[in-house]
Amino acid sequence: MSDLQVLSNEIYGLRDTFEQVATDRNVHFEREAQFACQLFAANPYLLKVAMQNRGSVMAAVTNVAAIGITLNPALKLAYLVPRSGKVCLDISYMGLMHLAMLSGSIKWVKAEVVRAKDQFTIPALGEAPQHVFSPFGDRGEIVGAYVIVKTDDGEYLTHTMPIEDIYAIRDRSEAWKKDQGGPWKTDPGEMIKKTVVKQAYKYWPKVSNQLKEAIHHLNTEAGEGIAQENPGMPQSELDQWIVNGRNCRDKLELGQLWKKAVAACRAYPKDLASYNKIKAEYAEIGTQLPQAPVSTLEATDVDSRPVETIIPDALKDLIADLEATADGGIEDFVATWEGLSKTSKGKIEAIPGLYNQLRERAEKAGGAAQ
Repeated sequence: MSDLQVLSNEIYGLRDTFEQVATDRNVHFEREAQFACQLFAANPYLLKVAMQNRGSVMAAVTNVAAIGITLNPALKLAYLVPRSGKVCLDISYMGLMHLAMLSGSIKWVKAEVVRAKDQFTIPALGEAPQHVFSPFGDRGEIVGAYVIVKTDDGEYLTHTMPIEDIYAIRDRSEAWKKDQGGPWKTDPGEMIKKTVVKQAYKYWPKVSNQLKEAIHHLNTEAGEGIAQENPGMPQSELDQWIVNGRNCRDKLELGQLWKKAVAACRAYPKDLASYNKIKAEYAEIGTQLPQAPVSTLEATDVDSRPVETIIPDALKDLIADLEATADGGIEDFVATWEGLSKTSKGKIEAIPGLYNQLRERAEKAGGAAQ
């Protein structure tokens, strides 16, 4: 029996496991098993790695079902690739964008690189960027990349990254540290786009669990993540939040942006400097902005004050309890926090900066961060 036949038999033996963990009813076992076998038949090196680590093949095919992505070569969403002596499921930037649209809150997504001779501008917050270039001439070196999504309510969300920040993430990844090869060497443009998508998804509305699972898989099993590091907010991202604040037309718009900025800061729990920088900038910007029109204020319940916060009396006892447990160390604080109801957590998180301040207080008091 040939190696390919041995592997094929093992893959088709995964039917029950595949169907038990499947998250998307449109991803069918028969087709995905066929696509997997085609990949091994077309790539002798991939087949060799697979035979040396057959368990990794079973895990990769199972991940296809768990994430809800297809190996259909025509769609170019995902592949089986050799990596560090095993077979891994690799998801392309197009695969990540496909998963982003499954929630229905994102209508479409596009990622592009920007080169030195291109013209790239973002007219205003919430508007689509303008990217003008010649597709036939020399566009120069890559200077950055961006991803844009159009939300269900028609708003455009654009996330940009200069190439220096992208390469900084690449240089800290496990895959690059090992041999400075792999997809970053063979397909740099695709990896640049993927990096921007992975950074931007944190700010998209109602992100699907499948997208979260896919990015977690890429950062862990596929070796694209930053191992045992806790990086702060990239300078380009910090600058973008400040620029967005300066583009606000009134205090209501600034207040809405502040809530998004606080959510973004939670992705960098140890980077209080960036949080405080944004807070100070928005406070200064707020002193120069007019109130929103009365008709607009009546149509929304969003607080227009980004820094000033009135703590309701009903929350004072809860905050006092959290402060007391924070003084006992991070372990006590985390245990108390996890014991709160979803509603109580939401009320605390709605007060700008409070959760970060309490957690910092707990970390200073001692214990290991969770």
